[in-house]
Amino acid sequence: MSGLTSATPRTNEYGQAIGPAVPGWSPRALPPRTPIQGRFCRIEPLDPARHADDLIAAFRQATDGRAWTYLTVGPFTDPAEHRAWIEKAAASADPLHHVVIDLASGRAVGTLALMRIDSANGVVEVGHVTFSPLLQRTPISTEAQYLLMKRVFDELGYRRYEWKCDSLNAPSRATAERLGFTYEGLFRQAVVYKGRSRDTAWFSILDSEWPARKAAFERWLSPGNFDEAGRQRRRLGELA
Repeated sequence: MSGLTSATPRTNEYGQAIGPAVPGWSPRALPPRTPIQGRFCRIEPLDPARHADDLIAAFRQATDGRAWTYLTVGPFTDPAEHRAWIEKAAASADPLHHVVIDLASGRAVGTLALMRIDSANGVVEVGHVTFSPLLQRTPISTEAQYLLMKRVFDELGYRRYEWKCDSLNAPSRATAERLGFTYEGLFRQAVVYKGRSRDTAWFSILDSEWPARKAAFERWLSPGNFDEAGRQRRRLGELA
């Protein structure tokens, strides 16, 4: 597959080392604005008319603003300000914001986006992951990530899926590793936001790694992995 590398680099006619061949490669399609159905949740394009009220209410469940510390926006204390941001996000093509719908309640409980979409090279990043207290530490949060990965790799045929975060954001780094991303390194002083400097930690999953990651997700998400109270029997990392 395209993500595999050879122990001995190929060489060209000049004896220079070159990367693995990618036979038949062509630019990939842009992510569509269509829903993705799961067992616990549905992912669909952000629509302020249908989702803003639910999202505002969901985030007002938080007792403080810590969920927004490592995001470029928020926290929002004024619902009108929050709604204005939702409207701006929904109008964007890149990042392409999606909302997470809890199938049990039918309500929007968080958002995440595909961004830095490089269809020519088959590379895309998941970002703007903004999960309300109604979504955090639930099977929905894992399934939402899985569904978006499945679209990128299986439906669209991308080669590389990225996760980036503030290097000081310990929960985000832990989540990336739990989801099967590989840490690639640190970009120092990469971003200025909210009046402070950010070193950015980079993670990725390659197309060659996806089949094993996908199998682990599907084993974790299967009904048999949850007891009668909805608690996981085995952790995702145990199934990788």
